[in-house]
Amino acid sequence: MHTILKRIYTLTRIAVSGPGSWYAILLYAVVLGFQFAEVWVSVKLIAWSKSFFDALENRDASLALVEIGNFAVLIGASAGFHLAGDWLRKRLFLFLRQRLTENVQNAWLANKSYWHLRPGFTSRPVDNPDQRIAEDCRQFVNRLLIETLDLTSNIVALASYVAVLWSLSSFPLEFSLLGQDIVIHRYMVWAAFVYVALSIVITDRLGRPIKGLVFAQERWEANFRHALIQVREGADEIAQASGEKAERRRLEARFGAIRGNWFRLINAELLLGLFVRPYMQTVLRIPTFLALPAFFAGNLTLGGLMQLAGAFSRVSTTLSWFIFSYRDLAEFAAVAERLDLLLKATRDPFPAPQAPRAIKRTASDDARLRVSGLTLTTPQGDPLDPVPDLDMKPGETVWVKGRSGIGKSTLLTALSGVWPYGKGEIQVPEGKLLALPQVPRVFPGGLAQSLTYPDAPEDFDLALIEQVFVKVGLAHRLEALKKPSEESFAGLSIGERQRLALARILFARPDILILDEATSALDGSSETEVLSLLRRECPKAIVICAAHRPPDALGTFKVLSLGHGSRVSDPWDRTSETRTDHSPKTGHPA
Repeated sequence: MHTILKRIYTLTRIAVSGPGSWYAILLYAVVLGFQFAEVWVSVKLIAWSKSFFDALENRDASLALVEIGNFAVLIGASAGFHLAGDWLRKRLFLFLRQRLTENVQNAWLANKSYWHLRPGFTSRPVDNPDQRIAEDCRQFVNRLLIETLDLTSNIVALASYVAVLWSLSSFPLEFSLLGQDIVIHRYMVWAAFVYVALSIVITDRLGRPIKGLVFAQERWEANFRHALIQVREGADEIAQASGEKAERRRLEARFGAIRGNWFRLINAELLLGLFVRPYMQTVLRIPTFLALPAFFAGNLTLGGLMQLAGAFSRVSTTLSWFIFSYRDLAEFAAVAERLDLLLKATRDPFPAPQAPRAIKRTASDDARLRVSGLTLTTPQGDPLDPVPDLDMKPGETVWVKGRSGIGKSTLLTALSGVWPYGKGEIQVPEGKLLALPQVPRVFPGGLAQSLTYPDAPEDFDLALIEQVFVKVGLAHRLEALKKPSEESFAGLSIGERQRLALARILFARPDILILDEATSALDGSSETEVLSLLRRECPKAIVICAAHRPPDALGTFKVLSLGHGSRVSDPWDRTSETRTDHSPKTGHPA
């Protein structure tokens, strides 16, 4: 329980703190005030029930009509308080959800945690962070407001209802047990607490497994949604391979996990419901049964009986908040745990203890890029072949070559400042760095956004964007610039995507350019055309290019060969090129 409360406190502090926190606190206080007003109406309704039923018992029609009018006024006030409080609570919900979501997503994006927390890069990967940010933040804030407001108002209501019940139950309960006369004064008050306390113990015992099952259900649901997204994103490959049966099997397996956990969850809820449902049905009748001895003894009128039963019911239902909310509280605890685990993981995004993280990355003071004593490892700690020392000045190009699986992409990822595993030193000059992968991403904002990313396309003149499209051979795609994002990507080939990514260089004007098979889908003449354009437009850029064929269009270049006898040759001489054919080492990244 201490751990759960600590998680809830931490997340609540994140949601409330920051600019505008006074607004959230003030709004919460106003909503709480409306709930207290509803409690006041409930106390008035307890008193009203005595007057109304006494009027019925005395067959006083005029007084009954007056009480009906009073009832309408009280119900109208209660409805007004409830609706006003609910509307303000929903405003507060959006404010807190936005604040919590921004903080969690910022933590996920900071220090490239989203990259490091993937499966295979950490000993404890975070599953479905998208769902935790989108859904769990929403559920947490919703449950936080509902449960804390209800709990606070119920504490105040309990004090009010107990005071009323105490004043009404002035008569004792007298009976004999084993020859002893027993008298319990104000027994209706004690009966309410004992009755609910026993029920809470039973509820907690029966419902304990639900929290873990709710946690698991959220994970399986998110896994299924992710599998569906993968089908949509891989539609071309699946269709060309006629892989519908394989995808169906994969989706059925994911849904099978949902189904299995769902049956375990509903069985646990059924076991809990076998107690909670009868309890909910009887909690409003038990007080009447308990007060019958006083009624038959002549200590209560019918109105007094109904008033006492109403007060007892209010006390017992208020005390039963834990019982009625058990399922929601279990979901609240599970959501808080999922968010807390994500935040803890983002604070240490490199949790692979077996892999060294001793790459020293510093800024060079002479605009040169240097690599010295660099040895990279896998996240499991397996060393890759040592990287030869490298020294590059502005305007130079290096071609990184080697067999597949030797670690070319890993080296480029380390040079871009992302790969943390290994040891050695990388000196990087100040300026802008741009890295382009083999399979470029098209960004949700459309073709123009994909061209100017990470800058907004609105920051550039449309004529300039169109001019760049023409330069990189995408003139036939100009009309797509005006279409919605999903439509603008339709039919975009890998080669066109690579041209689009290469065009980003003309906007970014990087000082360091890293190309990882960025032209692999282009034919030789197209590659020459595009790379020549890039070198003309960015003559001072340091270019590191990993490819299976030499980037002749970039001009004179060094060659960094990875593998046995890793070395740097300067400049590259075709006649001296040697090829090796060694078996790749297991576990080396490409």
